[in-house]
Amino acid sequence: MEKRKALLVTAIALLGIASCTKDEVAISNTESILILPETPFDYESLNLPAHFTANVPGQPLPTSIIGTDNTPSDNPITNDGATLGRVLFYDKKLSANESISCASCHKQDKGFSDDAQLSAGFNGGLTGRHSMTLINSRFYQRGRFFWDERAASLEEQVLMPFKDPVEMGMTLDQVVLKVQEQSYYTDLFQKAFGSTEITSDKIAKALAQFVRSIVSYRSKYDEGRALVAAPGANFPNFTTEENTGKNIFFQTIPNGGGACFGCHTTEAFISANPGPQNNGLDANSTTDLGAGAVFTNPIFTGRFKTSSLRNIELTAPYMHDGRFASLEKVVEHYNSGIQGHPTLSPALKDANGNPVRLNLTSPQKAALVAFLKTLTDQSLSSEVKWSNPFRE
Repeated sequence: MEKRKALLVTAIALLGIASCTKDEVAISNTESILILPETPFDYESLNLPAHFTANVPGQPLPTSIIGTDNTPSDNPITNDGATLGRVLFYDKKLSANESISCASCHKQDKGFSDDAQLSAGFNGGLTGRHSMTLINSRFYQRGRFFWDERAASLEEQVLMPFKDPVEMGMTLDQVVLKVQEQSYYTDLFQKAFGSTEITSDKIAKALAQFVRSIVSYRSKYDEGRALVAAPGANFPNFTTEENTGKNIFFQTIPNGGGACFGCHTTEAFISANPGPQNNGLDANSTTDLGAGAVFTNPIFTGRFKTSSLRNIELTAPYMHDGRFASLEKVVEHYNSGIQGHPTLSPALKDANGNPVRLNLTSPQKAALVAFLKTLTDQSLSSEVKWSNPFRE
């Protein structure tokens, strides 16, 4: 073992990778170098705080994430599987001209979303919708993915960008061949699946494991939540403005709140509703039918998946088309701009069936934005285990 480490350190020195330590493995790949820890990072242990896994008594909506995990029984997260997934996620060689990877549209420092309204594909073409955050993808009881929920599972979803003619421009056979051509994958597949055989199914499973490992639970909100019995109580670590915004978020509309928790439910701030929702962005659907283009029932027209609010401060611009550049604009939409679309979510209608108007004051809107920023979990933006393992 000591001889192996000595040889490894020598190889690293020759490659000029100053950041690589004796506990890391460096593999040259012509244009880039793959650096992985000799002992894989821990992706299996989630260690959620207690408030994530226990419902608050008397609450009309669930606060616990129990029952929302969409991890299939045949693809549990393993340290080696997620490590392989991390490499696949960042590997630019898996696009038609080797210029982009999954991470090009799902950037770690942008909440695994994209700061561009529409993302650029391998040949400069633009995606049809804004890049949805991958944070807390694990928690969605319906288990469907994309804004229009066209993918029935995460395992299905992660392969679709490879085949998209705008995004990565590959076929699955080409992806498998590309992976087979990279020497570093042989050992990674052996460790992850007990075999060096490379298939699209294994690629999908590894990528899904990595994505499901990206869970947010270490924000300022979580620090405060651990100090109180229920999310509605004032948090001692919050400012007065942040507590005011939190109260607006959780309180129902008749009681002066925004009822935001009705669509962004549980401590993961995910949708607990049975399917995509229409949040009144437009009065009618013309250019984008949303889930209506996937499901035949007309009730799905103009409906889109509700994403987690975790790290929303980092995922601008907002909505499926990235139309809102800031959280202030998002709040103003719910305050005064909801449109009476035929499939508008019932939660956004008043007693007469009209779009609700919150009529929040400027300080109240600012307070709601301040609260949303307490959901930022900086660990997701900085932890190495979710970062790019390749060095140019």
